[in-house]
Amino acid sequence: MDFETLRQECLTCTRCSLCETRKNVVFGQGVPDAEVLFVGEGPGANEDEQGLPFVGRSGQLLDHYLAAIDLDRGKNVFIANIVKCRPPENRDPLPEESAACLPWLRQQFRLLKPKIVVCLGRIAAQQLIDPKFPIMKQHGQFFEKQGTLFMATLHPAALLRNPNNKPLAFADFAALRDKIHEVCLHTYAPGEG
Repeated sequence: MDFETLRQECLTCTRCSLCETRKNVVFGQGVPDAEVLFVGEGPGANEDEQGLPFVGRSGQLLDHYLAAIDLDRGKNVFIANIVKCRPPENRDPLPEESAACLPWLRQQFRLLKPKIVVCLGRIAAQQLIDPKFPIMKQHGQFFEKQGTLFMATLHPAALLRNPNNKPLAFADFAALRDKIHEVCLHTYAPGEG
């Protein structure tokens, strides 16, 4: 299966009750050969409206951090979520919703074959790294799982609520930049970064 076929199948998903309240499936955004995959928890209101991940205020902050380390969703990364449809009232995804949606993310992962996965926030980290992942203690640390490096950072929405943590997240992105230079061959074009 190729990326476009997967996207088309995902857009018609009815695996859980979130399909009943969504406006748009938020499949993800980026390049299909990205070596770095960012994963959030789920779409918010702006994302549900536009069908794209991280397009509201938290997305603007994420784009700012990406640009600071020469990353761009249109050039060298892919951004997705644990669940592809907005949970009502922006609540956390329920376990059954995450379980129903994770096969889509796994298939995206298989097609992308990223060298690094960055979990945006506690929920993504607990789904992808460790069910008891302590985000405030272990953000910015890298964990190797079956040949892929995983790292978690604070969710951009959490940073908007608590701006005092922005320096912590920026340090995580600086560590990410260094790790990309170490393990990714194609993320930065020659002469960049």
